[in-house]
Amino acid sequence: MANRIRGEVPLALGGRRYTLCLTLCLTLGALAELEAALQAGDLAGLADRFAGGRVSARDLIALLGVALRGGGHDIDDAAVARLPLAGGLDAVSAALGEVLAAAFGEGPAPANPP
Repeated sequence: MANRIRGEVPLALGGRRYTLCLTLCLTLGALAELEAALQAGDLAGLADRFAGGRVSARDLIALLGVALRGGGHDIDDAAVARLPLAGGLDAVSAALGEVLAAAFGEGPAPANPP
């Protein structure tokens, strides 16, 4: 079960439920992995790429892979690329938008913060 307060976002793909998370796993290694996979060059380039709406299928695979691994799933990007888009591309994009917002502090604050 996804815990929204921890920045976890649920996503159903191919009849299976997954948990996406960047908040707790967003390490320098994960950022470096995304920079390399997306050929962003640096953190500003990575942020510009997502903010500017210039997102390719390769971008989605890389970001989804990092978010799935952050949610505790042992899956590589090749397996991510083979996942069926059960809810359509809109569902995946919405879930990734939520997890990015949670990771970068743009989501709503919890009602009872710790």
